[in-house]
Amino acid sequence: MSERNFVKPSQKNISRLKILMIIGYAVIIALAVAVVSILAVHKTDKVLTNKVSSMASSLTVQMKLNINSYISRMETIATLAFASEEAYTYDATATDNDEYESLNTEKIISDKLYSLCIMENFVDYGIVYRNNRTVGKVSNGTVNLFGDRIFTDLSTMISRQRTSDGWGTGYNDDFKRIYYVKQIHENAILVLSFYTTELENVFDNPEALDDMTIRLTDSDYNIIYSSERYELGLPLPDEIAQRTVGHNSATIMDNDFLITKSACGDEWFVICSIPTQIILDEKNEMTTYIYMIALIAAFLAIIIGACLSVQLTNPVNSAFTNLNDRAMLDQLTGILNKKSFEDLVEEKLSTCPLTEDHALMIVDIDNFKGVNDTLGHAYGDKVLSELGNTLKHIFTSDELIGRIGGDEFCILLNASPKKNMLYNDYVKQKCQELCDAFRRNYTGDDGKYKISGSIGVSMFPTDGSDFKQLYSASDKALYTSKRSGKDTFTFFTPDMNKEA
Repeated sequence: MSERNFVKPSQKNISRLKILMIIGYAVIIALAVAVVSILAVHKTDKVLTNKVSSMASSLTVQMKLNINSYISRMETIATLAFASEEAYTYDATATDNDEYESLNTEKIISDKLYSLCIMENFVDYGIVYRNNRTVGKVSNGTVNLFGDRIFTDLSTMISRQRTSDGWGTGYNDDFKRIYYVKQIHENAILVLSFYTTELENVFDNPEALDDMTIRLTDSDYNIIYSSERYELGLPLPDEIAQRTVGHNSATIMDNDFLITKSACGDEWFVICSIPTQIILDEKNEMTTYIYMIALIAAFLAIIIGACLSVQLTNPVNSAFTNLNDRAMLDQLTGILNKKSFEDLVEEKLSTCPLTEDHALMIVDIDNFKGVNDTLGHAYGDKVLSELGNTLKHIFTSDELIGRIGGDEFCILLNASPKKNMLYNDYVKQKCQELCDAFRRNYTGDDGKYKISGSIGVSMFPTDGSDFKQLYSASDKALYTSKRSGKDTFTFFTPDMNKEA
């Protein structure tokens, strides 16, 4: 054997040791990468589960607030019918009625009801008497559905004895309409109804949760509204009912579904559900990506691990931020919604010392109803959207801005005034800027429907130490601004309590 081909045993041992060291190092790196990957996937799953559950629960609460607000608005519109004295004094069943006078009276009532009916897409807005005579808009569909028992069976929907009214649907398994019934006197009831499809605007499903099914059910868990239209009138699916029946409010997540439930309205329930697998799809895609990269580049474990952590965190945080914004922000104006604003103000006031200066400002749009009624709701929404931008421009990022009603906004001023400027003067300056902004920007296309802003202000801690107290004080000050001719601002004073 030549020297060139001769290798000493020690050299072979060293080569073998190097190979073993490389293999051992590779195994250690592979195990380390596998452990880190598994831990990262587990953490992502846990965080995603908790945060999506929280966001879904907040979304359900927002849906509950929306439907309660919608129901309240419908009831308010119904009470407008009583503005006409004939509506609650006339009795079509009276035997001594003069035929001519009855016709004139019913025409007056009908004209009033039809004028109110155009405010919403009502199917029915009329009065039904015990003898089944109707006045106003009572559709043929309703008459045919109830037949000779229209007064009797509509009266059974009156479930609230204190207010003599109630809501109902599903009569003869017809869930296409929702009825609101209010007793006028012993021989007459007011009936208002609309198609369940009108609730699509109330239950607006955010893009981030496109696959979530939103349902509104009655107390017997019959579906009044569903984002899956074919479910209308059907019982709540068994797999959802088994997980929610017996709870008024709940968030449930298991291997099959994420479900949130909240009671609302007249013993109704908002129930949102989404398959768990859909929620975790992004996590599963990321898991596959982690393992592929780990196998291909195990020798760069430290660098790749850091990159994977960034790639895991950023998409998930982006999804959470998007969900959080949709749950916390008013989608029309881009500022905080009512619940988020109240929660943040409570948190802020509960932790700040009483030596700090803050002011709570309520802003109500004057003459906004005229904009909606005359220029249309789309134009009204445009005004609200522009107002949201104006508020964000006038107030700093340190100040909380929220939409707490249809045309009512609230601001908690946190910022400190400029040097040598009293805090009250700073607040007055902000109020004046806001009033001026209304005058400059918000008029109709022809300048005819100019709006303004009325403002009420209360000071922390002088007028209150929590949100409820400050809101009450600002509301009284706002009332004074309205009573003083609108388009102005008023600071709360103790004597307003006596006036209230």
